Amino acid sequence: MNKKLIALAVAAASISSVATAAEVYSDETSSLAIGGRFEARAVMADNEAGDSKVSDATRTRINVAGKTDITDSVYGIGFYEGEFTDGNQVNNRHINAGIGGDFGQVVYGKTDGSLGMITDMTDIMSYHGNEAGNKLAAADRTGNNLAYVGSFDLGGDNLVVKANYVFDDGDDTDGYSVGAIYALDMGLAFGAGYGEQDGQVGDSTGKQAFAGVSYTFGDFYVAGLYQDARNTSVYKDASKNSINVKESTGYEFAAAYTMGKTVFVATYNYLEDTDKNVDLRDSLAIDATHYFNKNFRTYASYKFNMLDQDSTAGITRANTSDELVLGARYDF
Repeated sequence: MNKKLIALAVAAASISSVATAAEVYSDETSSLAIGGRFEARAVMADNEAGDSKVSDATRTRINVAGKTDITDSVYGIGFYEGEFTDGNQVNNRHINAGIGGDFGQVVYGKTDGSLGMITDMTDIMSYHGNEAGNKLAAADRTGNNLAYVGSFDLGGDNLVVKANYVFDDGDDTDGYSVGAIYALDMGLAFGAGYGEQDGQVGDSTGKQAFAGVSYTFGDFYVAGLYQDARNTSVYKDASKNSINVKESTGYEFAAAYTMGKTVFVATYNYLEDTDKNVDLRDSLAIDATHYFNKNFRTYASYKFNMLDQDSTAGITRANTSDELVLGARYDF
């Protein structure tokens, strides 16, 4: 079994750039590491008129991580990650600092919420997937965020706990989320989480609950995710136009197989507006990623979009078309 490749397939979206970061400075108490990625992506799909088009979704990410020892058991940390795309567009994905120790880590700034680690159980594709795992901003990556994460060894098993609170910025947007994953040494893992945020649909409180399960055996990985939500918004297209949803349920199933240096992944996503009884997401996606080494990979990802434009409120032709993505990625 190539455990390294399975780990890359399962967690590439969140930690691979950090894992390959190079230390550029170190003394007796402090260190600084720089990492990131260059990723070329060509997205082929139909436009609103039904004509085929190719979109350039190439991006670059750069991250800087610092750590300094405060005492023998407490340290200070800081982290920045920015994403750069064509047109001089910059997205500051992470800007935070805090302290850590045997108790875990506490940071403030723009950082991850607590439900991302639950959706990461099935969000394992190189491009597609995670359509049923949309999260409230307070449970996702956002600013004005005080977050805690702790990992505890339980005699071979492992428990990861996360909690975060997003402060009110004056527009009644405060919220919180909590989550936990319990991973058994034999390869089975269970996750659950809950989040709330004010100022959502109709100025109501958005509520969201997730549950996930995964199992790794040999070269295979399988996982499932379930979501139940109230008063949330769902992005319907790449322009991030949103549909307000009073009640929704959804699920995602994922499977991965490692063969040599190639990882094959398939996911199925379904999300339903149960208040209006209409489908918001219904897709099957497959991809293949070949890892030439730990720094360079190429991939092909295809989504079979099974939404019906005529029976799905607010969904346009471009959002019901299939999609092919070809990509190459260099991590440093």
